[in-house]
Amino acid sequence: MGKVAIKSRRTWSYPVAILMLGVFTVGIVFPPLARADLDDVCLRCYNFINRIFPPAPAEDIAKYRKSWNPFVAGPMLNPAIDIQPQGQTVIHPYFFGEVGHQRFGNTFGTGKLTDSPVHLSANFIIVPFEYGVTDSLEASIAVSWIDWFATQQNFNPNSTHNANGLGDTSIFLKHRPIVQDPDSWRPTVTFYHNVVLPTSQWMGTTPIPGGFAPIGRLPSTRFGNLSLTEGIMMRKNLKPFRLMGAVYYSYATPGNTAGQNKYPSDLVNWRLMLEHVLDDSRGFGYMIELVGLHGLAWRLDGHDVNVPAMASAQGFPQSSPTFSIIGIQPSGGVLFTPIGQSQLNAIYPNFTIYYYWGSKGRPVMMR
Repeated sequence: MGKVAIKSRRTWSYPVAILMLGVFTVGIVFPPLARADLDDVCLRCYNFINRIFPPAPAEDIAKYRKSWNPFVAGPMLNPAIDIQPQGQTVIHPYFFGEVGHQRFGNTFGTGKLTDSPVHLSANFIIVPFEYGVTDSLEASIAVSWIDWFATQQNFNPNSTHNANGLGDTSIFLKHRPIVQDPDSWRPTVTFYHNVVLPTSQWMGTTPIPGGFAPIGRLPSTRFGNLSLTEGIMMRKNLKPFRLMGAVYYSYATPGNTAGQNKYPSDLVNWRLMLEHVLDDSRGFGYMIELVGLHGLAWRLDGHDVNVPAMASAQGFPQSSPTFSIIGIQPSGGVLFTPIGQSQLNAIYPNFTIYYYWGSKGRPVMMR
């Protein structure tokens, strides 16, 4: 079956409206600050942020920063659980690929692989900009670009089978109210708050087959959907190991196709990581990462789910709204998906580069 390409009108009205709303909101909420001097503005904003996001005790942060915690890059497949120190910035481009020719059946497991109606190759670049607002709060924005090529059974030359363009944009906060204690079992606990703006849809980027960009650094959400994600992340250092885990819940706002309302399922992402540091001085070691993505049978707003996990194709049964995919990545920079349901079985090569800037000229600090 040929894939139906849905045209999306290019417009700047949505991002401009959001920008104007943000400017007006600041002016309404903080009108007295506009008349104060700059130092007073900064102090009042800092105190306001700390009231909303209570900081971890300063003595806990100081103790943690003196403990064993070598400066290495991992993990690849999860937002960093520790945050940037106040005033410190990091920019780290991530390059993710995806190659898949088979799909899992409607029953969760390792078997029942069939030739997929879509053979997909995709490249996905995501660039997060992260800034330490306080020692307990980090603000970030991540822009992305996607390029994909797909061949299909029963090829329809009138269908679009390759596209590239701007991906979705993530704006997220990480709040770390609890810092691990090196002398006890207490872990670091960080809360994750994320809004995904459908900039791909606004800019007319053709959606990728299957509806998801390649599995990457941030929790997966549906391509081209306005989505809200809440998560909790934990980390514990036990020399020479570091253990990390996270769970995220995502809700996508309803969509509309050809006059019909579309209600995709809510999503659960989870990540587990084990890091073994072999050389502290060089930051050398290896990691094993597990990734899970699950489409649920319900939505928080109570609407019935009416979007299948994968688009139907001639000669293939209709997939259910629910789906699952579990991937494993050793330190080789390639994620494999040995277990799944109603999703493409693929491999995901990946690579990243980090750039750090310390605050006010001071050297980069450990988190």
